[in-house]
Amino acid sequence: MADTPRVLLFDIDGTLVSTGGAGAVAWRQAFEELHGIPADIGQFTDAGMTDPDVGARTFEAVLDREPTSHELALLLQRRLEHLPEAVAQSTGYRVLPGVPERLRALSRKGHLLGLITGNGDGAAFVKLSRGDLMRWFTFGAYASAGVDRSGIVRRAVERAEALMGRDIPNEEIFVIGDTPLDIEAAHAVGCSAIAVATGHYDAAALREAGADHVLETLEQELPIG
Repeated sequence: MADTPRVLLFDIDGTLVSTGGAGAVAWRQAFEELHGIPADIGQFTDAGMTDPDVGARTFEAVLDREPTSHELALLLQRRLEHLPEAVAQSTGYRVLPGVPERLRALSRKGHLLGLITGNGDGAAFVKLSRGDLMRWFTFGAYASAGVDRSGIVRRAVERAEALMGRDIPNEEIFVIGDTPLDIEAAHAVGCSAIAVATGHYDAAALREAGADHVLETLEQELPIG
């Protein structure tokens, strides 16, 4: 067991799994059914954005207006309806290198593992369940309208502290993600950012974005002291 247990907050897409484009497939189906436009989210969004932001930005781009709150909620709901089949049928789905072994080892050492993700909680469950990874996460914080990634990290820290029954010093909290937005969110909350170059950004880009540590894959040990 670790002498000092750490709180380790993991992003999902590009950090733990790649869905092989399943998310985009589900978005396209949702837009086509609700608005008659098979929108390609990749034309309008950036890696690391939250689901509500992806939906809102794509909606505005293809319909030339902002969605109402109800329209955005329906879009997210319809997208989630299609996501399980899209993930199950994705030939490109894969658990990223070293992930199951690393999560198991960290858990067995007594560290507290949580999720911080731009996915809604339902989407997070769907994406991780195919890879049998949900078993490692006892808590998490997920995307909701109006909450940015730093707000998601703050929520996760609050939930970790509730589980531990104490305030947790920032130096004991690490955010593990694959985009500059993950790094920015970690630093906004005063946590360390461990970047993994298994998503859209290589190690050099992640260092330039200010990551405290950069790993090529989660096959490497986490530098958590």
